Amino acid sequence: QRYRPDWASLDARPLPAWFDQAKVGVFVHWGVFSVPAWGSEWFWWHWQGEHRPDYERFVQLRYPPGTTYADFAPHFTAHDFQPRQWARLFQRAGARYVVLTTKHHEGFTNWGSPVSWNWNSLDIGPHRDLVGELGQALRESNIRYGLYHSLLEWFNPLYLADKKSGFKTQDFVSKKTMPELYDLVLKYKPDLIWSDGDWEAPESYWNSTSFLAWLYNDSPVKDTVVVNDRWCNNCSCRHGGYYNCADKYKPGTLPAHKWEMCSSVDKLSWGYRSNMSIAELMDEASIIEELVQTVSFGGNYLLNVGPTKEGVIAPIFQERLLALGRWLDTNGEAIYESQPWRVQMENTTATVWYTSKDPVVYAIFLTWPQDNVLELSSPTPSPATQVTMLGFAGTLKWQKAPGEGLLITLPQMLPSPLPPQSGWAVKLEGVK
Repeated sequence: QRYRPDWASLDARPLPAWFDQAKVGVFVHWGVFSVPAWGSEWFWWHWQGEHRPDYERFVQLRYPPGTTYADFAPHFTAHDFQPRQWARLFQRAGARYVVLTTKHHEGFTNWGSPVSWNWNSLDIGPHRDLVGELGQALRESNIRYGLYHSLLEWFNPLYLADKKSGFKTQDFVSKKTMPELYDLVLKYKPDLIWSDGDWEAPESYWNSTSFLAWLYNDSPVKDTVVVNDRWCNNCSCRHGGYYNCADKYKPGTLPAHKWEMCSSVDKLSWGYRSNMSIAELMDEASIIEELVQTVSFGGNYLLNVGPTKEGVIAPIFQERLLALGRWLDTNGEAIYESQPWRVQMENTTATVWYTSKDPVVYAIFLTWPQDNVLELSSPTPSPATQVTMLGFAGTLKWQKAPGEGLLITLPQMLPSPLPPQSGWAVKLEGVK
């Protein structure tokens, strides 16, 4: 079957199965914005697009008079970037896919884009193909590779001219955006394209549907590639492959369409900030809660870290990723390849979430009950019901609850001065 360059046809393409099975990914925001490493990855826009006084003051205090954003690029060195170390970390974090920013809204490309002269990682800064090096390391580790790419560039003269014309001209799309997208696909054969920068212009400007038709029909990744929904100013949550809808999107109920929640360890930024404090970072418990909530509603969880300009993933970020990985080592059976169950969460309390792998049901509880008895009102037990706990040998005793459901006697927790880890999963066999 060939796909036509219109949404009715493109939206009918089945989503490659690997994506829904993967459940857990790591997002990496890395670029010239990692040099000032302050505020957020929108540094250039806040500084020169909006002229925010705090950003202007920051540059005045720290850089010579007359500094331009382009002057930051030589300091984006990636001196300490070791792609195999990154891949090993992401593997230990339990990530089944990794998405790297190949180009953010600043327009700097992390590969030698032939249409980004002197504003790419081969010509200036690292003098390395960052996209290619990470891709090779991830593939060696059997991790799928996603490429984030921004359609727009804030200050590109071609884009600004098209914008001035009310997007009636398409010079920027034909000379910059599209050549880069085709180049990325042909050169790196990504498993996923994470589009962004879609919000200012309509689909008639971006030509997204033509690109996607080529991607699905004739590209080297036509059968395996997955894309998100940010392809035009009214595509989000409506068109494309899976839905992002919005950053840190939480639907609250089970969506009808495959979706992904992207979140960031640093709650205030996606790029690295040198002045972040511990209170501004997600802790292990909130990361696991977001993951569990997302997966029980049928979503994938994409957790972001921003490396430094040298290519170091800050130890505190590594610590968070490794904590997630340890939790998944024990409880991953309830997460990977799972499906939403008929009930997603207990209505008595928002701390029990369900996933399933037909006919098995998993109940993931985020707080340990005071009396060591877990009450589940949604599953209906039968005489054949068997209950086990992931990471714990042997079966657990249970009895039918007075009303609906069942009462499960949990293993005795050893007294400890530290609060116990976040989240445990019981596996229910023979329940309806």
